[in-house]
Amino acid sequence: MDDPLKLENQVCFALVTAARNVVAIYRPVLEPLGLTHPQYLVMLALWESAPRSLGALAAELAMEPATLSPLVKRLEAQGRVVRRRRADDERVLDIDLTDEGRALRAAALEVPGKIMQRVGADEHSLIALRDGLAPFAAPVRD
Repeated sequence: MDDPLKLENQVCFALVTAARNVVAIYRPVLEPLGLTHPQYLVMLALWESAPRSLGALAAELAMEPATLSPLVKRLEAQGRVVRRRRADDERVLDIDLTDEGRALRAAALEVPGKIMQRVGADEHSLIALRDGLAPFAAPVRD
């Protein structure tokens, strides 16, 4: 590495640029589904396990509940999720899929293939990339 402070040598810059580009790559694929990229992430988590509390969902998505809440409200306005207070603890807000939200999963099954096609990568190279990023996704250690 010729200059450790050169912008192009920074892992942080490569990750930020890649993150922006990933969202741009997903945008035209998700638009026909009526989803933004953050909404897609919420739906992925809910398709794995629903209902879940807003706090649990926020933790899994590495988001603040205050950031997640407006996304969930928009998904509710679209008829894809419902928000309900727990009967046994009204402080907890559970998020669940509607029938429409569950049905959307079938259309979303095409998303990974379309993304691979758009970036010209196969499943194995994307798995290797994901696994290579794992240390950056882990909680920060002091």
